[in-house]
Amino acid sequence: MTVMLDAAALEGVLSMRDAIDLLEGMSRHEAAGRTFISPRLNTAFEGGWMRMMFGADYAAGYASTKAYHLVEGTGVRYVVSLYRLADGELVAVMDGRLITDLRTGAASGVVARKVPVSGPVTVGLIGAGHQSRMQLESLAAVYPVQSASVFSPTPANRDAFAREMSAKLKIPVNAVALAEAAARGHAVVVAATSSRSSEPVLRGAWLERCRLLCAVGSTRPQSVEVDADCFRGAGLVVIDSPRAVEEAGDLQQAVKQGAAPESKQATLAQLVTGKAAVPAQVRVVFKSVGNALQDLALAARYYELLGGAATARVAGLASLKTPVSSAFAAGRLKG
Repeated sequence: MTVMLDAAALEGVLSMRDAIDLLEGMSRHEAAGRTFISPRLNTAFEGGWMRMMFGADYAAGYASTKAYHLVEGTGVRYVVSLYRLADGELVAVMDGRLITDLRTGAASGVVARKVPVSGPVTVGLIGAGHQSRMQLESLAAVYPVQSASVFSPTPANRDAFAREMSAKLKIPVNAVALAEAAARGHAVVVAATSSRSSEPVLRGAWLERCRLLCAVGSTRPQSVEVDADCFRGAGLVVIDSPRAVEEAGDLQQAVKQGAAPESKQATLAQLVTGKAAVPAQVRVVFKSVGNALQDLALAARYYELLGGAATARVAGLASLKTPVSSAFAAGRLKG
């Protein structure tokens, strides 16, 4: 029986440390050659766009798809479908918003576990949305973060972020009025913006003290979130998808300018298994575009923790002959 899990059902079930552990385990499966990722499908239609991803983890025994789309004026919606490889059964359909945010934050946590930072750890964030919140939570789950600064071009957004994350993480988070102010002087810097511009929002000249840069916002060829100097000053560039160069405009630009040669690149799987050496002191850049295996790792665990209870609940309602509307019909499942 296929279970449907809406956003409310997923909330609070997995901690950030759980998510980091799951992605690290998935990376080991990938390093062992026990996974598959298909090219991302991107298509546009009148008034919006659709993207689809597929991945299979043979070691875990699952495959999944994620479809996410935008219709102008409504925002992005996500649906993850989980399949059991043994018999091909569709075992779960779940809201993908939290999965997407959580796995993107957790991927940076996987990298942070491998990149030691000497001295006090402070974080600078450019962007004040869901992704930035998850990034800061993930980094605080790995490092003893003492403080953070956040920039957004919208003052209300950066002020709300500072209040909420200060209260959640029990550290001082300060809102600043310039992107440069958010980046300078911090050991760890995050770029997690919604910018679709070809003009970078973060420049390498601002990263004189940066040990780890997590660039997670730009995932389209036409978008440049960080400039080539961010990569040029790095001793290692970690990518979480073998197709990252095809998908991310800022990484494409850095490769063309010789700032991120293939000899300086390593996959997340190579980092986790120690096949990629982490340089001492020199900056490490993590360029994340996301992949289906990350969604799959979380979706499988959600299903294993919640699927039985959801099935029993639906079966109980059916025995009472009570009509059960699907999550789609009830409007609880985005997408």
